[in-house]
Amino acid sequence: MAATTILLLLLAATVASASDLSVYHNVHPSSPSPLEAIISLARDDDARLLFLSSKAASNGGVTSAPIASGQTPPSYVVRAGLGTPVQQLLLALDNSADATWAHCSPCSTCPATSLFVPASSSSYASLPCASAWCPLFQGQPCPASHDASSGPLPTCAFTKPFADASFQASLSSDTLRIGKDVIPSYTFGCVGSVTGPTSNLPKQGLLGLGRGPMALLSQTGGKYNGVFSYCLPSYKSYFFSGSLRLGPAGQPRGVRYTPLLSNPHRSSLYYVNVTGLSVGRAWVRVPAGSFAFDPATGAGTVIDSGTVITRWTAPVYAALRDEFRRQVAAPSGYTSLGAFDTCFNTDEVAAGGAPTVTVHMDGGVDLTLPMENTLIHSSATPLACLAMAEAPQNVNSVVNVLANLQQQNVRVVFDVANSRVGFAREACN
Repeated sequence: MAATTILLLLLAATVASASDLSVYHNVHPSSPSPLEAIISLARDDDARLLFLSSKAASNGGVTSAPIASGQTPPSYVVRAGLGTPVQQLLLALDNSADATWAHCSPCSTCPATSLFVPASSSSYASLPCASAWCPLFQGQPCPASHDASSGPLPTCAFTKPFADASFQASLSSDTLRIGKDVIPSYTFGCVGSVTGPTSNLPKQGLLGLGRGPMALLSQTGGKYNGVFSYCLPSYKSYFFSGSLRLGPAGQPRGVRYTPLLSNPHRSSLYYVNVTGLSVGRAWVRVPAGSFAFDPATGAGTVIDSGTVITRWTAPVYAALRDEFRRQVAAPSGYTSLGAFDTCFNTDEVAAGGAPTVTVHMDGGVDLTLPMENTLIHSSATPLACLAMAEAPQNVNSVVNVLANLQQQNVRVVFDVANSRVGFAREACN
């Protein structure tokens, strides 16, 4: 379904309350099979993991907003408004990025079907190279010498890589509207041109929910008390509801928290300490130090909203896969399909024969994945696949990524102020 169609549906939706807005699916794959749909979506994961690799290698009242599934990584979008009068946008939800950006008019190379028009907003301002924000966005410095009589300082311009493309933008500010909140003078990038393939570039623009100084929580100061959460709905359902909830109010009470790990060289990413994995009642035997957090190399486990299927480093995934296969014991063995290498004939396995996978974390948090987050079934054939894979070797192979398929129908609460992240089961569909 086209983004513009979804936007019209979102605008026409009736808001049940100030804290929970209904949303609609933004992806309806042509295949009727959930398995084939996920395989198609996961093809873009390598580009997403390359983006995470670049992040890891560089040194660098209740408010609720609707979420819908996006067409390219990041996989979900949130409705927002920008400018005065407001211009409605769909922004990709990205908790591994700090900067917010929008495709702006004029831009002949932008993939967006509709562009934000700065000239139509009375509250829009371009920020000069002398702005304190410019170094944070790695913008171009001001000229060594500037004669005030020749005019104002040039606008802060910056180039940002994203997956296998890059975009050129000017640093700007305008009024951001999200849910019922109005955030004046929000700093973002106004994209004016794109270089390279645009298939992995969010067509809707992007809302940065990372941990850095340019991200939403940082820019809004104490407005949200350093807290936000999301509940990501399943890819399997055409219509669903999910939400982005800003601030501590309205967060579920039964949340189990694990500490967030701080990495000053990779400040955008949400690292947690995984202490082990279990399949059914059996602990997965991994080599010592497999989950160790290392700020120097970026090793550890990241919670990411944009990667589709969870990736484990090679030794971890091999041990997990082998234990899973041992317990399922499919008579005809296992086949590979797309990114998945543990697919089996469900007719040969007794009902309930597939074990659950549990991710164990610091603080006694045991995230037991429901079967829909562990197995992907084909609706056309009696086939199911373990919905996880090995981290690709051509990107940062030391990083484990807990991806959105495994987060679906779970309320994930990011309490940055208290350096913790929590999980609570919630039906988003």
